[in-house]
Amino acid sequence: MEKQVANCEKLVAALAELGFRLTKQEEQEVRRGKDFIQLRNGPFDMDLIFAPDGIERFDDAWARRTEKYGFPIANIDDIVGSKQAANRQKDRESLPRLLSFREWLKKNK
Repeated sequence: MEKQVANCEKLVAALAELGFRLTKQEEQEVRRGKDFIQLRNGPFDMDLIFAPDGIERFDDAWARRTEKYGFPIANIDDIVGSKQAANRQKDRESLPRLLSFREWLKKNK
């Protein structure tokens, strides 16, 4: 989602609709597009990342997206590249599964 005021407001509303109970501070962080927000007070844990590592420009990533059932999904190469750029332990642990999934996607196009 491009970091614009209207989009951030829609995101706050969507999170509430999904069942997240945002604190006032979390609402403010979402509204201003804080680069990284961890949400642990909803139906599942969620990391909101407005500036993912390895993604230089939103417009470029948006152009590479795919859609399934009407929902935009980041391109698998962008996801892999972001995990590689972040280089956190949990990202390194998930990379083999993501790389395997990327290969499966290529074979099953």
